Amino acid sequence: MNRKKYSDLMDLKEEVILGDKINQHWYYVSKGRAMRDFLSGESVSEVLDVGAGSGIFSRQLLDNDIAQVSTCVDPYYEEAREELHNGKKIRFVKTLDKTTQDLVIMMDVLEHVEDDVALLKQYCDSMEKGAKVFITVPAFQFMWSGHDVFLEHFRRYTIKQIERAVLDAGLKPIKSRYYFASLFPIVALIRLAKTLLFNRGKFEPKSELKQYSESMNNTLIAVHDAERRSIFNFNKAFGLSVFCLCVK
Repeated sequence: MNRKKYSDLMDLKEEVILGDKINQHWYYVSKGRAMRDFLSGESVSEVLDVGAGSGIFSRQLLDNDIAQVSTCVDPYYEEAREELHNGKKIRFVKTLDKTTQDLVIMMDVLEHVEDDVALLKQYCDSMEKGAKVFITVPAFQFMWSGHDVFLEHFRRYTIKQIERAVLDAGLKPIKSRYYFASLFPIVALIRLAKTLLFNRGKFEPKSELKQYSESMNNTLIAVHDAERRSIFNFNKAFGLSVFCLCVK
């Protein structure tokens, strides 16, 4: 597998853009809350966070007692280290020989590698039976834009496509849903308009995440809180992201 294509994951590039405000940014707040809803009822001793960046989602799991210890793995960390987060241990490592954790999370990782099934199998083959894997990926190839080019994506997914990859890796899907449906119509319209009318398929490589005013940021969080409480649990129709929970 080409490990170089596992570099520059979304958290690492966009944390530079969002800086120290990332923990309050509507996207990361909303995605973290949806992740915790998706994992409702799960309680694990240790989580493995693949392509973790600074470990923002691991920290959320630790803060909410879904996990007690986190191991973040990324081949582009400068060195291995440990730190305490509110009294709980986080390890940052470049590689792992074996997956011993109860839960593996891959937050917007699989779209960055040419062979997504191979990456899944790399971590899942040594997992214990009954261990869970939680995955998020960007949705729908027709939504491809300069955002994907900037983040060095290979593809976007439907629920059917991510579940096929999961099955090919030897895992069993438990549930899959679309999220960020609230923004989907306007984002889809903008991206299609740019493609058809302006760019003619040539995308400017640039992130679409940016800082917003406090009031707009809070409004977007509230909008997605409403989505989580209403359609998220059964939304298999549309959204900007796919969430998938599976088991070995």
